[in-house]
Amino acid sequence: MTLAYDGTNYCGWQIQPNGNAVQEVVEQALGEFTGEPVRVVASGRTDAGVHAVGQVASFTTRSTAPCHGFLHGLPRYLPEDIVIRDVQEATTGFNARYHAKRKWYRYVIHNTRIRTPFLRNSVLWQRSPLDEAAMHAAVQFLVGTHDFRCFETQWPNRSSSIRTIYHASVTRTAGWNAWDPTEGSRPEAGRITANSITGGSHLPEGTDSPAEAPFLCFDVEADGFLYNMVRAIVGTLIHVGRRRWTPDDMNRILTTGDRTHAGETAPPQGLYLMRVDY
Repeated sequence: MTLAYDGTNYCGWQIQPNGNAVQEVVEQALGEFTGEPVRVVASGRTDAGVHAVGQVASFTTRSTAPCHGFLHGLPRYLPEDIVIRDVQEATTGFNARYHAKRKWYRYVIHNTRIRTPFLRNSVLWQRSPLDEAAMHAAVQFLVGTHDFRCFETQWPNRSSSIRTIYHASVTRTAGWNAWDPTEGSRPEAGRITANSITGGSHLPEGTDSPAEAPFLCFDVEADGFLYNMVRAIVGTLIHVGRRRWTPDDMNRILTTGDRTHAGETAPPQGLYLMRVDY
């Protein structure tokens, strides 16, 4: 089952003792639809305020309803900020978490002089001009297999902090399309890539200034992510974008492995789980 949700009003995906979790709402809806208790396993646990365009969840049920029955029947039991995008029958033993091979996250920054109240729960606003070319150059140091503990907020972790990033990019765009998980807007997949840097501002064709293309999208695809890893990278990128740090500082931070050398953890509202591959 593929879901999209606005994480603003939730404490995250995972059920918490005191909080409204996406998992709890989805399980309640499935229980009402099937008439039996249903436990849902997601590809990953998004934090409070983080959104999803392509979260994948698996569950087992004795219901004989077809997939299209779930797709069209579940919405009546769900709030408007949670949408079922697709339902497919999985092979026996499929687990949305442990069988995931790649995840694609996108973080959206609204880089304008004047803040708009209408996007306050959907993007991170940054008034200071950001150098997206420098930010793009910085994230190329992250491509490949590395120990990313410098971007993990709960280190030391019991498991390994080594991950492989297949694609990382920072692009400036006039139209915000953060909810589009189609192939056309997806980072290049299938191999490790390091995009070439030509220097200067990466403005879309037909635009003359960053003011005409106010959205910065940081796209990253990897085999997995550490806790708050994407948001810690974004916090570091903002320093690069403001030219307080150079792109080479990203490599220095990665090499030291020290979380205190990296930037702050960026707020959750700009982060989207775009897609999960199996």
